[in-house]
Amino acid sequence: MSSNTIGQKKPANPAPMLQFVQAVAKVTGGTLLGITMLSSSVLAGGLVGLAISFRNLPDVRVLRSYVPTETTHVYDIKGKLLSSIHGEANREVVPLDKISPDLKRAVIAIEDSHFYSHHGINPVGVTRAFMANLEQGRTVEGGSTVTMQLVKNLFLSPKRAFSRKVAEGVLALRLEQILTKNQILEMYLNQVYWGHNTYGIETASASYFGKHASELNLAESAMMAGLIQAPENYSPFVSYKLAKQRQLTVLRRMRELQWITPQEEAAARKQPLKLGQITSFQASNMPYVTEAVVQELTKRFGRDAVLKGGMRVQTTIDTKLQRIAEDTVSRGHYRLSYMADQMALVAVDPRTHFVKAMVGGVDYKQSQYNRAVQALRQPGSAFKPFVYYAALASGKYGADSTVYDSPVSYPDGYEYYSPQNYDGTFAGAMSLRRALEMSRNIPAVKLGQEIGLNKVIEICRTLGIKSPMEPVISLPLGAVDLTPLEMAGSYATFANNGWHSETTFIAQVTDSSGNLLLDNTPKPQLVLDPWASASLNSVLQGVIERGTATAARLDRPAAGKTGTTSSERDIWFVGYVPQLSVAVWVGNDNYAPLGYGATGGTLVAPIWRDFMEQALRGVPAQSFRPASDFERP
Repeated sequence: MSSNTIGQKKPANPAPMLQFVQAVAKVTGGTLLGITMLSSSVLAGGLVGLAISFRNLPDVRVLRSYVPTETTHVYDIKGKLLSSIHGEANREVVPLDKISPDLKRAVIAIEDSHFYSHHGINPVGVTRAFMANLEQGRTVEGGSTVTMQLVKNLFLSPKRAFSRKVAEGVLALRLEQILTKNQILEMYLNQVYWGHNTYGIETASASYFGKHASELNLAESAMMAGLIQAPENYSPFVSYKLAKQRQLTVLRRMRELQWITPQEEAAARKQPLKLGQITSFQASNMPYVTEAVVQELTKRFGRDAVLKGGMRVQTTIDTKLQRIAEDTVSRGHYRLSYMADQMALVAVDPRTHFVKAMVGGVDYKQSQYNRAVQALRQPGSAFKPFVYYAALASGKYGADSTVYDSPVSYPDGYEYYSPQNYDGTFAGAMSLRRALEMSRNIPAVKLGQEIGLNKVIEICRTLGIKSPMEPVISLPLGAVDLTPLEMAGSYATFANNGWHSETTFIAQVTDSSGNLLLDNTPKPQLVLDPWASASLNSVLQGVIERGTATAARLDRPAAGKTGTTSSERDIWFVGYVPQLSVAVWVGNDNYAPLGYGATGGTLVAPIWRDFMEQALRGVPAQSFRPASDFERP
């Protein structure tokens, strides 16, 4: 087959069924011994009768805009493949000019050597199959052209029957009237099943030989073409011997057609083949990330679009930081497994609010529940910075303003609520800075009442927190259920002096042709008062330098807050530098207490420091902007 054959225009065809009848009648009357003119007439008449019953066949014109189902691919921020997501069909569509010429010749040689000369059916092949089936009394031979195979795969039942074969012929003739040969071949090579749940030549090439369809050589192409008849039987992964025998059959046919020389055939026969591996059912190497991405995409586009739409999803995940996070959680859990069965970690870049790493549990194989984005747990004192920010933003307080750590009671229904400090003592008058550094409960409750709990909730909503909240008196002490993702994202806005973008783990989504479907390019907005944010950053640096989180100290400026709930059911540390905000949660899925003395400062802050020391290696130290750079409200 010469290269200039591809794409040639065909003369206009007669009516499809008439052409089908004429072609078969011609062959039955003129080329098969023993078939009389009467037989030809009977056959033609029968086919005309069948044509009447096929008036309701599918309209092949829909294939002008047909888009095959295609595998969705998920990548990290730098373009490294993380996972491939698909339904029944694992497929990546490629244009015809991205497919090896050897592969195209091999497929046509073994499946339909007259492809570029017929109009959808091959009269000789169809008649030969008809006579064989008539003699056996059942369908034993196909005689299908590439075009007939395509319409069968797209429109018809795989059940063998004479009526279906005629339907194939009718539809094939119709299809060849509206599409070029190249369009049909491209659609066929992208549609056909190649075994092991791989559909389309690009996906099959990657699986069988670890390369693109455009890179297949003659030996590989012949083996691939040989698969089409019975992919699972001839698969080299199942039986290399049978696959090799089938390859030789294809090469011999190509040589008989004079599409390759005897020398090329001999060289291809001897060429060593390096097989790839079955890729269709490989699990994601970052399952918590992949599942979170799938859930987000499903909300936006629907499940079918994700499984069949061929999306190219660039996540915000940094593979290097993700591996560090996974290792950190593994080590941390090993140390704390005697008291806690789960842990989650989320790292967010304050400058973009892109999630750089996310670990939803200690072992995805044991539990697919993603605690980083799904687990609603009380943050304890890690919630206090929202209250202190509200106080600073009100203009009534500065970091050195005086607050009182003294007994107080508030009516709460038919009873009174009297907050207590963790150690059961009262410290009296103290600065706002010192009260947060030492995580005193009573000043936080008093500030919440003075500023207004609805104002605190409003600030949380501004920071992107969507979990339910009620203005209960104990809200400043973390009497609310939040996710680690919400905590890391909110603190990231503090780290960025009040500039906020929507926290996300998807940077961009395109279709397989590169058309943009979703663009999460950061669009920062100033949502907090810069002076109050900078003041809070200064206070939270003190928490690490001399407060409850000295175990989190780094060799650079860092800010953060510990969190410990009543009965020690949840312990946290959420901290940040200007380039990275990280939340770490530790607890039990059944809410069992971790035990007395289990605090965020003693147990979780070291885990946070372990991650940060590795994640920031090679990243220049950066200081927070001082409050003096901004105008006080």
